[in-house]
Amino acid sequence: MKNTLIAPSVLAADFANLQRDIEMINQSEADWFHIDIMDGVFVPNISFGMPVLEAIHRHAKKTIDVHLMIIDPDRYIKTFAQLGANILTVHYEACTHLHRTLQAIKAEGMKAGVALNPHTNIDLLEDVINDIDMVCIMSVNPGFGGQSFIENTYAKVEKLKALINRKQASTIIEIDGGVTDKNAAQLVQAGADVLVAGSFVFKAADPIATISNLKQLTQ
Repeated sequence: MKNTLIAPSVLAADFANLQRDIEMINQSEADWFHIDIMDGVFVPNISFGMPVLEAIHRHAKKTIDVHLMIIDPDRYIKTFAQLGANILTVHYEACTHLHRTLQAIKAEGMKAGVALNPHTNIDLLEDVINDIDMVCIMSVNPGFGGQSFIENTYAKVEKLKALINRKQASTIIEIDGGVTDKNAAQLVQAGADVLVAGSFVFKAADPIATISNLKQLTQ
């Protein structure tokens, strides 16, 4: 049986009731907290920074999966480790020396992730796949929650899975953007291991039941 991980995206939470929403994730069947850090430069939006992540970490009882949508992420690797990130994902498009960045993340005791924008080809990871703990495939254009899913994602996941198998890497695959109960099972079938769900969870009438349903659909 496959244990697909569900990672609710805190970007879609109610910021006026952040602790309530964090407790909801703690009590649910969700596996990770997915936290988007945006700088308004790499993506056309600004989310939240270090103080908010620190506050989330104080209450979170599950793995903290931090997704940096920022330029020059190397400056902050040590800081995010200190703030409690368990997994730190940087964008391929933001890293001039990706291999060095991955080594720096691991040196701080975190797992190293690489995110790919919708237009970025899987083949570009060929030379570093064995150094990557997780690849995050963006299934929407990064920057804003609530966007619709890009259908080409399934083929991209299959291609990445083939690369991982060919290189005998232990890399896992995360999907970020537009995940719902309509595409979750097909994504897992294609090879996804972690599903990030934002608006679909937080805008639901019953978020805990929605997470539980996603979990059941993908096992």
